[in-house]
Amino acid sequence: MERRSFVKHAGLAGILAAGTAPAAVMAQQAVRWRLASSFPNSLDTIFGAANIFAQKVKEASGGKFEISVHAGGELVPPFGVVDAVQQGTVECCHTAPYYFFGKDPTFALGCAVPFGMNSRQMSAWMYQGNGLKLMREFYANYNIISFPMGNTGAQMGGWFRKPIKSLADMKGLKMRIGGFAGKVMERIGVVPQNIPGGDIYPSLEKGTIDAAEWIGPYDDLKLGFYKVAKNYLYPGWWEGGPELDLFVNQKAYNALSPEYKSIVEIAASHAHINMQAMYDAKNPPALKELVGKGAKLQGFPKDVMEAAFKASNEIYNELSASNPNWKKVYTDWYKFRNDDILWFRFADNEFDRFMATRKFT
Repeated sequence: MERRSFVKHAGLAGILAAGTAPAAVMAQQAVRWRLASSFPNSLDTIFGAANIFAQKVKEASGGKFEISVHAGGELVPPFGVVDAVQQGTVECCHTAPYYFFGKDPTFALGCAVPFGMNSRQMSAWMYQGNGLKLMREFYANYNIISFPMGNTGAQMGGWFRKPIKSLADMKGLKMRIGGFAGKVMERIGVVPQNIPGGDIYPSLEKGTIDAAEWIGPYDDLKLGFYKVAKNYLYPGWWEGGPELDLFVNQKAYNALSPEYKSIVEIAASHAHINMQAMYDAKNPPALKELVGKGAKLQGFPKDVMEAAFKASNEIYNELSASNPNWKKVYTDWYKFRNDDILWFRFADNEFDRFMATRKFT
């Protein structure tokens, strides 16, 4: 389904808001889907987006189209959701595409890669650039159609048991870090660990790992990382604007009526916007609380940032030379990112930089 069909079916936005459905939708056959999430249900932000999506689908269809939402591990393992959708074990899943970079690094471009786009730039590439088209062409190889469904905004750099004063302090650290970023961390001496969200705290507490990143203050506070690691670094340079996606089995999607397809698209867009709004509203008070509980805020040292930036670009060039899927998407992504960063330099960045220096009473 092409993104421009959103305009054609824009009238359904009112249906979502009102919670009612016209006769054409009410006449549809009942549909029951299962959605497998990669996230624990304790996180009302990132897991909650799937609940909001399912709720809006049900409302807009007059209760005819119901989707049950299942936390990571309930139906399939958190990192098994793509296989489940591809094979038709479940009709859809909600996940971070970069979790599956091991299948093909191109998955990461649909979510976030180090020193990539912020959330607004990512949405612009998806909806107004070639992002959605290119990623759907790639995901078709896995019997999947994708829909943007959430963004956390720029993330924090994670919790470290010891302070990081220079690049030398990163050498040999065992760090839980998701997705593609682990490849870059390896280049600068870190030993990456790919651990589901629910297993991070005990691993950090026992010292099995030395550091861990998750998302940001609100979720990190809930997961209690400040109790076992006090050094809270920023920014998460590997996740400037990570997009979450709804992956739908292509056969299941094709079986839907045009009305139901539109409902899926618009409900996913609603959940997409709502997730970042939640993070932007909940992170500020959570950060204050974390500092009050002893968290020590620290920016990554400049030599760490420079080394990571250099390593990232080396990896991207290597992939472009060896992986046709990556090269096709990355070439377009790279140009769009660079153009948008140029624009942001004169607008948002300067405005944000000024506002950040103000004292508000």
